[in-house]
Amino acid sequence: MTPDSATITKIIDVSNRYAAGIDRRDWAMYGECFTDPCEFDFSSFSGRPASSLSREAWVENVKKTNGSFDATQHQMSNQMITMLDDHRATCITELRAQHWFAPDTMARLGHADSVNFCELGGHYTNDLVLDAGTWRIAVCRLTVRWQTGSMAIFDLARAIGAGTLSKD
Repeated sequence: MTPDSATITKIIDVSNRYAAGIDRRDWAMYGECFTDPCEFDFSSFSGRPASSLSREAWVENVKKTNGSFDATQHQMSNQMITMLDDHRATCITELRAQHWFAPDTMARLGHADSVNFCELGGHYTNDLVLDAGTWRIAVCRLTVRWQTGSMAIFDLARAIGAGTLSKD
């Protein structure tokens, strides 16, 4: 089944709102991208198995980690959409995700000489459903193909998000 141009635009918009929601710290926008609950498989990044979470719980997890960086930039491109039926689609989206702490933040965290960024490349394979006229991600799978910088900055971001470390 070939999607029409309006459907393609709406599904690509989900990818754009996903990225913009994280990078602009607009957690309501980000949350609206998902069904409730939603399945998440980030095992290629985290090593943890896939799990189903409420929309609220997922957004809070992402907010605590990604929201703790001084800046992030998620670039989504090359969306390939396969329609399963009128209400279900799969979208594979290429990803380049940058996570960054300012040098002065790293110094305040006691890591002045550490690498202050991590960049990931890969793709999302998202299963979407048409939910009350809005396309939403029901299953979100991340496949990381490459990484540069330091994965250790995610530990710092998680500690900041958990309140066990302060950027001040």
